Amino acid sequence: MKNLYEPADTVAIKERLVHLKPESVRQWGAMNAAQALAHCAASMEWAVGDRIPPRAFLPGLLGRLIKPLVLGDDRPFRRNSPTSPDLLVRDQRDLDAERERLLGLIDRFVAAGPAGCATHAHSFFGRMTPEQWATLMYKHLDHHLRQFGA
Repeated sequence: MKNLYEPADTVAIKERLVHLKPESVRQWGAMNAAQALAHCAASMEWAVGDRIPPRAFLPGLLGRLIKPLVLGDDRPFRRNSPTSPDLLVRDQRDLDAERERLLGLIDRFVAAGPAGCATHAHSFFGRMTPEQWATLMYKHLDHHLRQFGA
């Protein structure tokens, strides 16, 4: 299964990030490319432990039930999948700055490996193993790169 602990998967994601341009047209959703990268960086901050996701009772219960379905194979996320309000980005961002921030967070996540992964619960999926975080982060990045044809 693809995840950020697999070097080839990480290289592929980073190469796709380089191809994202300010004029990249979104296929779905409301964010522009720079906002999507800021959104992805915020989720990576959850994975490295820089930000603690808000706890959600009902979605957390539902998330624990569907977590194996979402993280159990390489199927991509559906278009217009819901997101945590904590990760919404509505202000304008600079694409190059957000790309550099995101690449740095990916590098930190990968370099720290499973021992450096966040230990707090995900706001929707609940407790996760480092491997589940690595799979989720890969799928989330892939989702937003596909959103812009990258």
